[in-house]
Amino acid sequence: MSEPARAAPSYDPSRAEKIRDLLRRVADPSGFVPFDRFMDVALYGEGVGFYARGGSPFGARGDYYTASHASPLFGRTIAERIRTLAASAAGTEPFRIVELGPGDGTLGEEVVATLARNGATHGALEYVLVDRSPSLLTEAFARISAAGTAAGIRVIGSGGVGADGPFHGVVLANEVLDAQPARRLRWTGREWQELGIRVTEHGLVPEVAPLVSAVPAPEPPRPEAAGLVYEFSPMAEAILREVADHLVGGLFLVLDFGMSESELLSAHPLGTLASIRRHHAQDDPLLRPGDADLSVFVNFTRVRAVARAAGLTEVAFRRQAEALGTWGFPRLLEQEIRSVRLPEEEVRVRLAAKNLLFGFERFYALELAPPTRGARPTAVT
Repeated sequence: MSEPARAAPSYDPSRAEKIRDLLRRVADPSGFVPFDRFMDVALYGEGVGFYARGGSPFGARGDYYTASHASPLFGRTIAERIRTLAASAAGTEPFRIVELGPGDGTLGEEVVATLARNGATHGALEYVLVDRSPSLLTEAFARISAAGTAAGIRVIGSGGVGADGPFHGVVLANEVLDAQPARRLRWTGREWQELGIRVTEHGLVPEVAPLVSAVPAPEPPRPEAAGLVYEFSPMAEAILREVADHLVGGLFLVLDFGMSESELLSAHPLGTLASIRRHHAQDDPLLRPGDADLSVFVNFTRVRAVARAAGLTEVAFRRQAEALGTWGFPRLLEQEIRSVRLPEEEVRVRLAAKNLLFGFERFYALELAPPTRGARPTAVT
């Protein structure tokens, strides 16, 4: 049984002032800070950001949980998908698995252990961890490297996807794109304006300003109704381009929650910004910055277009539950049920599986193949 997540430290009022100091450094002369810069400081600011404060935000004792915490079958099923790719790449060594944002190591630990059980470690496998949070990277490394030592898989930390040059393998991003700092724009009826915050002597207040920079392609829509909010993450899009530049063969696997662009603007006209603390939504993301997770839904229409422009080829795009079913989840579930001894254990396994399949209904799996070097990108319809 894995260790429970450590309880996050109580809120330190001085953190708010430290965050304001960091924001003043990136503010324009009037004190305005675009929302993505605020989000970057609130999540990753050194020593004060939500992911940099120490303590794990994951699991029942943390602030939220991911699919890997819902059931170990999530990691085992992903390992099955990776195993088939590694088998098809026999002779291309090392086969590198790069996990972006490994969190507390729950997913990576299960993937590594499953690959070992299934005999996928006969070739040269490497498991690489990439995370902006030093404290979380340390925790994930300790957990996954222990599994890697037992499995004969080398586990290392790295500064980025391309830090060690081009490679064959799998890039795994589970609930990573939604956590990247996002720009938030509001439509006036004639133009887009920048949403952000203004740093004042009395705290942080929401503010609207002219666009701080042009919106990169693809161009956002021009809706009829004024007041609609459009969200996208330049950092998430940079990750797509970095993977395209360095993944020579294999797969980029993105699992995240989101919608198409038209669905987002229709169902969430005021945007999807969520602030979560202790599994509860917070009304004001500016009230206690650094003390709650911030995220936005992934605009999969935009992400898929950016991926295509970067040269990545779309292999599949479907709901996460459907992808898990294709990768072998039903078989793994039946194996798990046959292995339990007590009726109550079977009930727990089935309930966890049900939560995994139906409790993450807004989650999608996007599989992207690396560019064919020298070839033109393939269009996705």
